[in-house]
Amino acid sequence: MSNSSLPTLPASDRPEVAARLRDALLGAAFTADGLLELLGAPAYAALARSETVPALRATRGDTPLETLIRLFLLQQPVPHARVADVLPVAECVASGWLVSVGGDEIAATVDVRPYGGPDGEDWFIVSDLGCAVGGAGGIGSREEGVVLGVGGASTTLAGITVRTPVSAALDLGTGSGIQALHAAQHATRVTATDVNPRALHITALTLALSGAPAADLREGSLFEPVRDDETYDLIVSNPPFVISPGARLTYRDGGMGGDDLCRSLVQEAGERLREGGFAQFLANWQHVEGEDWQDRLRSWVPRGCDAWIVQREVQDVTQYAELWLRDAGDHRGDTAAYEALYDAWLDEFEARKVKAVGFGWITLRRTGSDTPSITVEEWPHSVEQPLGDTVRVHFDRVDYLRAHDDASLLAAHFKLADEVIQEQVGLPGAEDPEHVVLRQHRGMRRATKVDTVGAGFAGVCDGTLSAGRILDAIAQLVGEDPVLLRDRTPAQIRLLVEQGFLEPVG
Repeated sequence: MSNSSLPTLPASDRPEVAARLRDALLGAAFTADGLLELLGAPAYAALARSETVPALRATRGDTPLETLIRLFLLQQPVPHARVADVLPVAECVASGWLVSVGGDEIAATVDVRPYGGPDGEDWFIVSDLGCAVGGAGGIGSREEGVVLGVGGASTTLAGITVRTPVSAALDLGTGSGIQALHAAQHATRVTATDVNPRALHITALTLALSGAPAADLREGSLFEPVRDDETYDLIVSNPPFVISPGARLTYRDGGMGGDDLCRSLVQEAGERLREGGFAQFLANWQHVEGEDWQDRLRSWVPRGCDAWIVQREVQDVTQYAELWLRDAGDHRGDTAAYEALYDAWLDEFEARKVKAVGFGWITLRRTGSDTPSITVEEWPHSVEQPLGDTVRVHFDRVDYLRAHDDASLLAAHFKLADEVIQEQVGLPGAEDPEHVVLRQHRGMRRATKVDTVGAGFAGVCDGTLSAGRILDAIAQLVGEDPVLLRDRTPAQIRLLVEQGFLEPVG
């Protein structure tokens, strides 16, 4: 379906109405905290799963907050008199935020969902009705131009994005504008693009209703709307990464063969980045028979860029097809049609020799180094969001290790990172452990196995002694040749620094 079959959106050129609507919403405590307090944790969590019954039960009163929840979150018509007690109805109707229905009732034209910013800001994400929760298993909509709200993918990208002050940021495929909203807090200028003009309209509404500066909104696919001479300090994208046999749904299907859209996005980002700038994406990639998936992703990285690529999940092709067929609601239609679509997905994968699909994060950093660092790893374990600082420091460590040879490492001073604990694993009563594990309780929450020397070295590192002097002392304790110990340990030190267990001092 085209955008013409979707409801008319509120006017995006009436910032004064958005400002008054924002004041009214805040005055009624229509915020993330306000919703949690009124609805309670179970009903609030159910909303994130697109389940509305618990919230309907919790909003049977007539307080201003209950009125707004029913109006904007639950899409229920509300008597005009009740709405007029909370909102400037005439202005909101004239500007298109509200519409009169059923004689004496008022309904919302868009979904407006409170969203808490990273520093406690009260923001509001606008999306199409019934589309507040984006991502797989969400809306079940077949509308081609529909614009989703906040889903797990969009919050993941917002959490991993490096948040340092920058001059210019670019949000590719902005959707409802959540990435542009975050970027507006630390970028002097934000450009947001989308192939769907309806998404650009909704992004303007999200920014205005959240009290954020307007963005430079441009229609077009990927980097098409960006001029040849434009570069950025930060590029972010939660693209339509779904690998599908067609481009039925603009919000999720890239329309290119296989994972070509994600590959093109990554490869073209390099020349759009300023020196030291970051490009951060969510992506899906194919696991192809006879091909190493890590090598496949390394080949995507543009020249002149360091990269950190993390695979968070892998699904076989049947799981993947079922996930996205359910996302579009195809499983609720005609059984024969569903089976035909399922078969088409499997045909596509078979033709491309795809056995599975990976999902994860890709971060590029523009660097002038002749020896780029490309890290591709699988990490399906739990992490602690936000990870923006963790990502930034990862590349700081890359710079440090690139600039220090083994002799420099031995002369350097290190300290054990905060909240790293040591676990000893072995049989009860044994004199020595079978192995020792260092474990992080922050950021990526990594765990790594170390030998006795590595454990002793890490435990002593407090920044006062150089690495070489610590190893000399350990050699004396264990009766080992200090020269041999100095020769074989830098590789282990390098790994502990790379993974964030040890931090350089000074």
